[in-house]
Amino acid sequence: MQTELEDKLGEECGVFGAYDFDGGDVASLIYYGLLTLQHRGQESCGIAVSDTNGPKGKVISAKDMGLVNEFFTPEHLEQMKGDIGVGHVRYSTAGSSTRENAQPLVLNYVKGTLGLAHNGNLINAPELRHELEYTGAIFQTTIDSEVIAYHIARERLNSKTVEEAVGHAMKKIKGAYSLIVMSPRKLIGARDPFGFKPLCIGKRDNAYIITSESCALDTVGAEFVRDVLPGEIVTISSEKGIESDISHCIAESDHARCVFEYIYFARPDSYIDGQSVYNARILAGKYLAMDSPVDADLVVGVPESGNVAALGYSLQSGIPYGQAFVKNTYIGRTFIKPKQKSRENSVQVKLNALKEAVYGKRVIMIDDSIVRGTTSDRIVRMLREAGAKEVHMRVSSPPFLWPCYFGTDVPAREQLIAYNRSVEEIREIIGADSLAYLDIDRLQAMVGGLNICKGCFTGKYPMEPPEDDIRGNYVP
Repeated sequence: MQTELEDKLGEECGVFGAYDFDGGDVASLIYYGLLTLQHRGQESCGIAVSDTNGPKGKVISAKDMGLVNEFFTPEHLEQMKGDIGVGHVRYSTAGSSTRENAQPLVLNYVKGTLGLAHNGNLINAPELRHELEYTGAIFQTTIDSEVIAYHIARERLNSKTVEEAVGHAMKKIKGAYSLIVMSPRKLIGARDPFGFKPLCIGKRDNAYIITSESCALDTVGAEFVRDVLPGEIVTISSEKGIESDISHCIAESDHARCVFEYIYFARPDSYIDGQSVYNARILAGKYLAMDSPVDADLVVGVPESGNVAALGYSLQSGIPYGQAFVKNTYIGRTFIKPKQKSRENSVQVKLNALKEAVYGKRVIMIDDSIVRGTTSDRIVRMLREAGAKEVHMRVSSPPFLWPCYFGTDVPAREQLIAYNRSVEEIREIIGADSLAYLDIDRLQAMVGGLNICKGCFTGKYPMEPPEDDIRGNYVP
């Protein structure tokens, strides 16, 4: 999916589900939640709702390519009557970016209907898919979310409840997933046992919400209740409120949250598993200043995700924090653009250097990561052309040395600039006066001691990765 011109990571998706026990329509609530989660995916979006007091199994859904506020109109939302629903914004890590692959998925089967939204990536999706195909399953998409939906539907035939079916399906699927499942009378949230992807619960009046990030709760005026635990299944129903099944939880020492939620993906105003994303980025910047100091006149961040780490560097070093770039806020994140032609001038379109801020100065530039290095050298050159005397680059993550199989678009090793190169060699390629990365030993302290996945830095994954890297030809 990524091209040689792209140097930002992609995240899989954002999910938002709501159930109003008072019977109010939830489509608008979901809409505003998805707007807040737009940073997690800008290729497609969708909402599916149902009326728990209406005809059982009737689901109204709408999904398409593009941004939430471009596709959904007031007329759309007005027609979507229902007190329970789920929404999704999508970024595809590989493969096709098509309307058919947009979520939520709505499945009609013998027990009724299921609406499903999924954030993450399964590592055994191809084998599960082939197994289903040889027993007669016909797939409408190329996404592993449909594999999950099929397994839940099949398990439901021999299960007393939908949540029990979700639990049985979780025993078969392997990888990273945060799920929201809408059944005719229940809203169910599930998080993989390692806790790769975030998921939390909120409440507004008598409406309950399950979503990827707590910032979406703030937007809709909901109170944060708690995070869904790694391996937990949460069931929300009007009869029993919030019920929990933690039988799929594993020991806390084995959890493996994606550290890039804290470094890059999540909004800085979110809290994930009790830790502030903003504070994590401040700490990353402070650690960079402690471990890799340099004399300079100005500290700047590459918008947006580098800004908070740059502030942390400034606070620790005493070097003034400033703004060196003007960003066109009407352009989406560079990595979201699905075609190479639309990426060719993406850096120039998105960013412009402020000559008055950097002219004649020694500048420390903080960015969250370097993937291929093709964007970094352009931004360094941009600062030099604006008159910066020196450009020192600091990166608020360790070097990428291995691919990711769990929903983050870290590509094959051969495409990574840090693969088989020293930091000095990378510095020469991007044209900076100096370059330093965050020390890998700082990561766990940065997130308050939580256990995290470091696979893309170390090659040691929390579970055995697939033998073949099938991301480019199967999982979108």
